[in-house]
Amino acid sequence: MTNWIPNLSAGSGPLYSRLADQIERAISDGALPPGAKLPPQRNLAYDLGVTIGTIGRAYTMIRERGLVSGEVGRGTYVLDRSSEAPDAALDPVSVNLAGTRVINAPPGKTRFDSTAAPDIGQGVILGRMFAEMMRDHPSEISSYTRSFPQTWFEAGQTWLSRGPWSPEIDSIVPTLGAHAGVMAVLSAVTAPGDKIVFENLTYSQISRSAGLIGRRSIQVESDEHGLIPEDFERVCAQQHPRAAFLMPTAQNPTVATLSLKRRQQIAEIARTHSVWLIEDNLYGSMADDDLPLLAELAPDRTFLVGGLSKSVAAGVRGGWVACPPHFSQRIRIAHKMVTGGIPFMLAEICARLVLSGEAAAIRRKCIDEINARQRIAHEILSGLDYQSLPNIPFLWLKLPEPWLSGTFRNAALDAGVLVDDEDEFKAGRPDKVFHRARIGYSAPANREEVRQGMLTLRRLLDNGRSGYDSYA
Repeated sequence: MTNWIPNLSAGSGPLYSRLADQIERAISDGALPPGAKLPPQRNLAYDLGVTIGTIGRAYTMIRERGLVSGEVGRGTYVLDRSSEAPDAALDPVSVNLAGTRVINAPPGKTRFDSTAAPDIGQGVILGRMFAEMMRDHPSEISSYTRSFPQTWFEAGQTWLSRGPWSPEIDSIVPTLGAHAGVMAVLSAVTAPGDKIVFENLTYSQISRSAGLIGRRSIQVESDEHGLIPEDFERVCAQQHPRAAFLMPTAQNPTVATLSLKRRQQIAEIARTHSVWLIEDNLYGSMADDDLPLLAELAPDRTFLVGGLSKSVAAGVRGGWVACPPHFSQRIRIAHKMVTGGIPFMLAEICARLVLSGEAAAIRRKCIDEINARQRIAHEILSGLDYQSLPNIPFLWLKLPEPWLSGTFRNAALDAGVLVDDEDEFKAGRPDKVFHRARIGYSAPANREEVRQGMLTLRRLLDNGRSGYDSYA
């Protein structure tokens, strides 16, 4: 182990950034040669008189720069970059994308692995609105977005409102969909090495994206009623996270909805431990409940995220964030840095959809179609154990014995149906095994396709694994 000790009085910026820069310089000039083991984080924190969190952030930064590798129980070592294959930095296997869903689905499969808004004829409406937009704004189409019309913010305010509550218009940030909005928030209010709280089962694309920008995921326990406040408080007290990503209503994939009491407890815990809350309300805006949003209970620290993908049209990539006071400009800049900026055409069409009332009308039709498809699922899957909610385009199926989640996914694929197994929704590697699969029914072209796909799944479930030869 090296006895190298940096001098943090040199340089500028946060301590963790200075430390990371000094480690990089020491590696470059040979003071830390290939194979050298860096001091344990706790020891270095004591020697420098800083917190272990500062050391952790610095070590995360240099790991992201490809300078060191870390192994739990062994320590952090300087890599030998001189012997690295030329294309190693470009090797996709080296990026932590394990478990991420393949986007290009095999042709001819029934897609029960998507929850995008069903096709109820949006194309006709969008075609007309795009023609009107091109007529009204011919010059804006050929240029970058330099200014944001007031209507874009009004649309976000309208879409994110719930009952009598409405966000302030100066808190609104238009985004390239909800996912981009969440990542803009994480980029703005956290730093590399910071910990982000996720439920054990969640929309894991966010936790994986957070990992790609150097944030660390930590998990909290949930039950059939959603996130458990007592475990959230334990994690906050012990691990000091900077933010938490939550779906209080119609949680994906469990469809759990937090009670008012739990929402109040979570808001108070976040306030006590200075944790930012990111509230994903994509499905919540479709559900039938009048519970207050976390943004209502904790407006000083909640970023409310919503969009059009699940209830209007996923292809237009429209979304908004309602921010705590004085944060909108910061999030707007972060969104531009993360995404490259929002195109005029998409932001304008989303605003027109919402302010004209067309988005609300499409949402009502989509919900009607989703409920019709849900009735088909309930009829065919009758007697099985699953959770679902009215208006929500998926159900959370408990697999009967002896099915395993991954085996069932593979069997369904072989039978012509794409489903998501539980691993798709795990934010980390919890010890729990749930033996469940999420079945979405909004993507198929029509109800008959939904019926045939559900019948296929029912036959698999009834036959058990004896009806599936994984080596065929």
